[in-house]
Parts: sequence; C-alpha cells; structure tokens
Amino acid sequence: MPNLFTKLVGDKAEWKRMEARADALPRDYRVVYGELKPYLWRTAGGVDTVAVLADILDLFEASAAEGKDVLDVTGIDLAAFCDARSGGATSYLDTWRAELNGDVATKLDK
Repeated sequence: MPNLFTKLVGDKAEWKRMEARADALPRDYRVVYGELKPYLWRTAGGVDTVAVLADILDLFEASAAEGKDVLDVTGIDLAAFCDARSGGATSYLDTWRAELNGDVATKLDK
C-alpha cells in the first residue's frame, strides 16, 4: 500500500527533481513558488496539485530565462493566479458548504 506522501505527490524522485528545479530559480521566483505551494495544496482539491506545480515551475523557468519579473508573470493577485492554474477547481471548503446547504434544504423540505 502506498504511503500518504506517494498518494499526494506521486513518485518521490519526481518530486525531488521538481524541488531541485525550484531551488535553482532566481530568488524572487523561489519566494513566490514557495508561497504558492501551500496555497495550492489547501485549495486545489481534486486537482493533480503536482501537475499544476510542475506547470508553474515550467512557466517560471522560461520566464526567468527571459528576464521577466515574477510578478509580471503572476500578477499581484497570487491567489487568482493559482486559482486560474488549477482550473477553478472547487476546494474541500466549497464541497462542505454545498453539503451543509444541501443537508439543511433536505431537512427543511426546501
């Protein structure tokens, strides 16, 4: 049975390669990437978060190579950048809200 880490991020070697790539980014890109990761883990429920992070990493590497400022790439609303990258997926919070509303509506016959 795979452990929790493997279920979340897949192959450990792949994850380590991604982390090494992130560590090689310029400082401003590393800072932003480091801050995006926890947000995506919390909000991208149901989406392959590792794939989203890999896409962001590809974008960051290309943009850094072109000399672009990281906030020119992401915009100043980093949450919106992440939400757009994760395909507007609903989070667990959205699911719980819908369940709460549905349960109450069912019990009140509404």
